[in-house]
Amino acid sequence: MKKLKKTYNYALFSALYLTLISIVIAVFSYLSFFKSLGLIVVIIFGILVFVVSFFIIQYRAEHFIYQRVKKLYQDISILDVNDLKRDKITTDIDSFTKTVQDYVEDKKEEIANLTERDSFRRDFLGNVAHELKTPLFTVQGYILTLIEGAADDKIIRDKYLERANKGVERLTSIVKDLDMIAKLETDGMKMKIEPFNILELIQNVFDLFEMKAKKRNIKLIFDKVYDFPIFVKGDIERIEQVLINLIVNSIKYGKVGGFTTASIETYNENKFVIKISDNGEGIKQEHIPRLFERFYRVDQSRSREQGGSGLGLSIVKHIIEAHNETILLKSTFGEGSEFSFTLEKAM
Repeated sequence: MKKLKKTYNYALFSALYLTLISIVIAVFSYLSFFKSLGLIVVIIFGILVFVVSFFIIQYRAEHFIYQRVKKLYQDISILDVNDLKRDKITTDIDSFTKTVQDYVEDKKEEIANLTERDSFRRDFLGNVAHELKTPLFTVQGYILTLIEGAADDKIIRDKYLERANKGVERLTSIVKDLDMIAKLETDGMKMKIEPFNILELIQNVFDLFEMKAKKRNIKLIFDKVYDFPIFVKGDIERIEQVLINLIVNSIKYGKVGGFTTASIETYNENKFVIKISDNGEGIKQEHIPRLFERFYRVDQSRSREQGGSGLGLSIVKHIIEAHNETILLKSTFGEGSEFSFTLEKAM
């Protein structure tokens, strides 16, 4: 004979349990207490059978579903049987189905996040290795050349040492920026929020890179004369780093004989928007969505000629988002770029 279906098996045993318990209750009630009461005995017996039957069926149904779902969890690798609690099981199939669906969706999202992180980790490690490899090999090549005898020629020695030093500076820049990003992410971006004059901070950064801008004949200017200080709230050291990265990028990729302009405007009732713009080469639209990714470069060869770690804009994005503010970019290829970010007004 074919085996009975599991649902029939479940029903068979449930019926058997109810029959046995009903007989016991009936016999016990009749012999012990209610032999002469007639109809009342039947009513009481019916109530007792109903109540006991309800709990038995409910328990059996939950037990049956629990065993079936437990096996399902064991069969499906993404489901952990330890996450299945007995109190989650119900005979309400719609509710139970929704619970399982929600659980599976959570697991799918978790797997997607882990896959994305793993992909990001591989890309990140590959980028780090690639960025470190070039300056390391460059420095090693110059030093080996000097060791093999080139150090005896003063002109070659000085030239190679200078080039090796540039390679070391590039390595230092990459390591410093990697260290900063690690701290920004692992320390939870601890901010020291205080009011400060954004105009004064921008002018300080302009003064810091005035000589660098003069080498390319680029003017560092404000869009207009500001008669009064403009106070914002933020971590002044972090915002200074943002301005440094944006202004240095503007100088690097700006047009020779061009300009880098800073402006402050009202963004809304509670915020200002700070803009750093230039009339340089601009950025093609296909590059803009990825521009804030780590190590992403629009022009690999030119970026390396200009130096830098390739992490500057990623650091900018981290800092601005840690302030719960917005970083924006507008650019027209061949005409220039405008980076802007919001900061809260200091009332």
